[in-house]
Amino acid sequence: MTAPPVILETVRLILRPHSLDDFASVAALWSEPLVTRFTSGSQPSTPEESWQRLLRYHGLWPALGFGYFALADKKAGHFLGEAGLADFHRDVTPSLEGFAEAGWALMPAAWGKGFALEAMTAILEWYASTSDARPVACMVNPENAASLRLAEKLGFRLKAQALYKGAEGLMFER
Repeated sequence: MTAPPVILETVRLILRPHSLDDFASVAALWSEPLVTRFTSGSQPSTPEESWQRLLRYHGLWPALGFGYFALADKKAGHFLGEAGLADFHRDVTPSLEGFAEAGWALMPAAWGKGFALEAMTAILEWYASTSDARPVACMVNPENAASLRLAEKLGFRLKAQALYKGAEGLMFER
């Protein structure tokens, strides 16, 4: 499947495909211990790992027809974080095979302002309108209260406890 990335707009955000110019912002996001404490591995990413992440984001769109968006403040234009859908073929139990996996990560300065809800609502609405939409799931660390609330607001319902790379998580579907 080949599909060009899309650009979405909300009241406060522009959701656009990542560009290579986003490398410094992506590296800053994923090197932040407050951001990575609830992700698999929970260690801040090195610049090399962030570069690999950025390249992976570029590959999602032509391969799957969906992917991750860079979230930019509509007024100021600065990078707030990222959100989107992927299929990373994670070795997770239970399996995510056949699902688009939702994910989001914002810079700490953007937390608590509703940006993740605004972005993911737009992404999920757009994705549901596509002809090849799969069911959507997400995994959340059980200690990440903010993401648990967000998943619930987005209409995700608990499916199972999950195990990924030795870490326990909660798997949700919508």
